[in-house]
Amino acid sequence: TNFFFRSGDRYMNKNKDISAYLKPGTHVHLVGIGGVSMRPLGLVLKGMGMTVSGSDMSSSVSTDELIAHGIHVHIGHNARNIAGADCLIRTAAAHNDNPEIAAARAAGIPVFERAQAWGEIMKSYKNAICISGTHGKTTTTSMMTHILMEAGADPTVMIGGYLPLLHAGHRVGNGDTIVLESCEYCDSFLNFYPTIAVVLNVEADHLDYFKDLADIQKSFHKFAGMATDGVVANGDDPHTVKALEGIPYVSFGLGEGNRVTAANVSADWRHFDVLCDGSFYCHLDLGVLGRHNAMNALAVAATSWVMKIPGEAVSKGVEAFHGAGRRMEFKGTYHGAQVYDDYAHHPDELRATLEAIRSMGDHRLVLAFQPHTYTRTKLLMDDFIRELKKADVVVLAEIYAARESNTIGISSADLAAQIPGSIYCETLQDVTETLRKIVKEGDIVVTMGAGDIFRAGEALLAE
Repeated sequence: TNFFFRSGDRYMNKNKDISAYLKPGTHVHLVGIGGVSMRPLGLVLKGMGMTVSGSDMSSSVSTDELIAHGIHVHIGHNARNIAGADCLIRTAAAHNDNPEIAAARAAGIPVFERAQAWGEIMKSYKNAICISGTHGKTTTTSMMTHILMEAGADPTVMIGGYLPLLHAGHRVGNGDTIVLESCEYCDSFLNFYPTIAVVLNVEADHLDYFKDLADIQKSFHKFAGMATDGVVANGDDPHTVKALEGIPYVSFGLGEGNRVTAANVSADWRHFDVLCDGSFYCHLDLGVLGRHNAMNALAVAATSWVMKIPGEAVSKGVEAFHGAGRRMEFKGTYHGAQVYDDYAHHPDELRATLEAIRSMGDHRLVLAFQPHTYTRTKLLMDDFIRELKKADVVVLAEIYAARESNTIGISSADLAAQIPGSIYCETLQDVTETLRKIVKEGDIVVTMGAGDIFRAGEALLAE
């Protein structure tokens, strides 16, 4: 599976080339080494016997940790930083105009993508569990990590968020199993070598890269087709079923006809038995709320069953999981109101989170939402409006640009104009100020979005 991928202005090397460089004794330089999946990559490569150096724009807890492990980290990007490097691996945020990448290209030093490196590393593990889907990847990868730890698998882990169990978003283990969150953006997961591919759901997202839903489904089809030991997929989701046409898979879901399903489900979705091909496998008591998390738990139960992990380890692992960072994370109380933070940034994620909150009892829900990227906000505008209207009070922060610039001329004020009673805020300070004025005792306050909206809630609680 050596592909050339379209990736903006980037030429991506073929996968096979990287294997010559990820070997003990070579010098690998990581551009953006402090990033969420670059830092663990640096640690894994160091553990494999390579000389690792790297650079990042600013020093942080991440760069301190790397330095403590004997990795030389340069603060700031400079052509001189790549001296002695056999190859470069770059974060997705580093473009060809980065001075280190430009210098490497000029010198004929190969430059690889982060996902290619993870793909190569994966090949040395007997079990490579790649968890994909438009939503739920971080939570499901975290649950799977808990189960593997409980089962004594000593896994290597790569999560796109913070997991309290690990005090990090990654783990370098000595076992024969690796579990990774696997993202479809820019076809990144097609660089991977899954033994088990998990598909949680398929929705229209990342439409700045993919043409449409059918284009996304084609990508997931390719990804699932690469799995050597099996595919686990959501049999309740018609988009997933369509994407996987022609590929055999173990289906999980709450509907009829799935191989892995739930029985004796409690009203709040937190307690149920898991049946595999009609036989009892395990009982689950979830430490997280909502129907969407019941589906995530069924996904890991199905994956564990395929891997022949004892049901008892699944029960204990799932019960010990109480959420990843920024996934309905309880932040504190403000004048008798409970304050949470959540990463939801797609209408389907909003719906799932709001449904979970409604199951917490009869509270007034104050939602401070920050849309993420201009293209997503424009393309899914009607869906966002529909979901946001379900909150009792909506406070809208300005759109978080992420990798984009506002060529569309869109603003959160456009959403506010169509949501009765909503309040538009230009800055995060305005969001905090607005919350301070409107929050009452007994409210549930949620800051929501994939950008920096959590800071507004933290500022409120700091008072």
